[in-house]
Amino acid sequence: MNKKSKWPIWLVLFLLSGALRLQAQQVPALIPLPQSVKWNAQQFPLHKVKAIVVTDDSLRKEAALLQQMLAEKGFSTVISQQATGEYLLRLQLGKVPAPDLPEEAYHLQITGKQVTLTANQPHGIFNGLQTLYQLLTTAWLPGCDIVDYPAYKWRGYMVDAGRNYQSPALLEQQIDIMSRYKLNIFHFHLTEDVAWRLEIKKYPALTAAENMTRNKGKYYTEAEMKALIQYCKDRYITLVPEIDIPGHSSAFKRATGVDMQSEKGHDIVLDIINEVAATYDLPYLHIGADEVDITNKQLLPDVSKAIRQHHMEVITWAPGGTGASSNIRQLWKEEHLDHQNVKYIDSRFLYLSDLDPMNSVVTIFNRQIGQQTKGNTHLLGAEICLWSDRRVAKETDLLLMTPVYPAMLAFSERSWRGGGNEGVVFYIGNDTSARAKDFVAFEKRLTDHKRRYFSQLPFQYVKQSNIHWKLFGPFDNKGALNTGFWPEGAQLSLQDSAGALHVTGGTVWLWHTHGPEGPDKVKAWVPSPRENTTWYAFTRFWSAHDTTITMFTELKDLSRSGADATPPAGEWDYMKSRIWINGNLLLPPRWSVPGRESGRLEDPLVDEGFYYRPPALVKVKKGWNSLLIRLPIDQFNPGKDWQVPPKLMFTIIPVHQEKGMNWYANDMLFQPGK
Repeated sequence: MNKKSKWPIWLVLFLLSGALRLQAQQVPALIPLPQSVKWNAQQFPLHKVKAIVVTDDSLRKEAALLQQMLAEKGFSTVISQQATGEYLLRLQLGKVPAPDLPEEAYHLQITGKQVTLTANQPHGIFNGLQTLYQLLTTAWLPGCDIVDYPAYKWRGYMVDAGRNYQSPALLEQQIDIMSRYKLNIFHFHLTEDVAWRLEIKKYPALTAAENMTRNKGKYYTEAEMKALIQYCKDRYITLVPEIDIPGHSSAFKRATGVDMQSEKGHDIVLDIINEVAATYDLPYLHIGADEVDITNKQLLPDVSKAIRQHHMEVITWAPGGTGASSNIRQLWKEEHLDHQNVKYIDSRFLYLSDLDPMNSVVTIFNRQIGQQTKGNTHLLGAEICLWSDRRVAKETDLLLMTPVYPAMLAFSERSWRGGGNEGVVFYIGNDTSARAKDFVAFEKRLTDHKRRYFSQLPFQYVKQSNIHWKLFGPFDNKGALNTGFWPEGAQLSLQDSAGALHVTGGTVWLWHTHGPEGPDKVKAWVPSPRENTTWYAFTRFWSAHDTTITMFTELKDLSRSGADATPPAGEWDYMKSRIWINGNLLLPPRWSVPGRESGRLEDPLVDEGFYYRPPALVKVKKGWNSLLIRLPIDQFNPGKDWQVPPKLMFTIIPVHQEKGMNWYANDMLFQPGK
């Protein structure tokens, strides 16, 4: 016989409605996190809004953008100059206090009756709309009061289209993602040794197919360039073209028959500069000027002067030629500018081709741009750069084989909010540290965005902050890389052994090629690495069944920019590294091109990276499963082949696939190292 409930029906309904309300009020993940966010218990009903109220004609474009955003979510609205109805969406110019860059600041207020977005200029309204878009998760907007502004003026992303051509459609896809995450500089690297990609009417031979060695005949016409510039402007992004002078200019020499630094080459370069500056409405022109011996001392000053006559600012790489002391410097290596009255942009260790998917997010999130917590009159900001010296088989491989979108979101967070930690670090940090806790919170937001916005775009990062390892070592291998040590002994319990270090991550770098003593002073988990040593990494995870799982596995991350040799057949790398699961050796993939020598930049990568090959199929047992990795190294900087840099690192992450093209960390429980 059924018993009557002890609670009155009105109380049950009240509690149920409260639970539903709390569920609806789950705080959406925002990237970049605004400078100030205050949530409240109110909710705004989007389905009851009829009009977007705009009284300032300068905001009509932004109102149309909001109308489109709402239409994508199924809400129909009109744009009106008068308030109609009980529930209002209002865009307005006003006074938003901001200590930095007030032209980009905004104030977003959401109550139960009204959404008000206020900014000093239309650019700020646009920024606020990107935040509002991320709040559009249900028919109810969560109540909040957000005041926001950027920490750095220059938040850039560079594409090298000189070496590998990208279609306008693919470029627009990346620009769209930039705008969603409040990046505002698109640096377009257009000329290289392999090809000149920008149409120059006076010198059509520059873009002739016979003068290109890759993607022959592929270049950007004047009309395409103007369309791309406008596409950026519509999203409050400034396009910065780069014409490399006088370095990386073999394509120029093939087309003209002369060197840039010759007398005739000097004149041709000035013709090109004047045509570009007169044709396109742009505030900056980048002239490269790096990695070359400057023999014509007048070339760069003359080029700089010509650009300035068109009321444009000049940017050069640093280290490199300067042209003029007033030129903006873009740092790609350490250069001491502390006591120089110059403006500069930080791109040190922000080359995406040199970063693996997992630690690209870690190191960029932790960076302190220009060793400053925010921009100033000298430090404009920073750029992440998509280089790929190596040819790709198809243009989309540039996004598949390089962690562009995960890195872009991490860079968005850091370049907008400021802050960060000193140095270049390739580790998450101790779990109890403030830095690690901040990263875990960001990682949660990052993976939420991956599911919401990137199911059909390559997004290689997966959750890793819950994976813990014990490191045992170092053991002196005397240069004999295949030597085994006691952690390989089955009679010993590594779970009950102390371990020399306890580390966190699905990708773990014990030591980086650039090292703590290198120019970039890259810090990894091992504070004082030694040559001719072997380390072991151990962890275990739980499975509810005997089954086969999919797993990311990697023991050497090949750079997309360098010319690394591929591993030999039957090996993970050149260091005799090994992986055991439950005591059984896990074999490496059957490489498509095993043992390919270094230096072959015209041979595309195929399956050398875990994030663009199918994950390994691994048998696991019910209960606890053990993972042991052997990581030997001999010399840090082998003289035999500088293009095969040793890397003391590994990636091991059980994954599963969800809706779309990407993989996600699975729900296995990793046991923290004890």
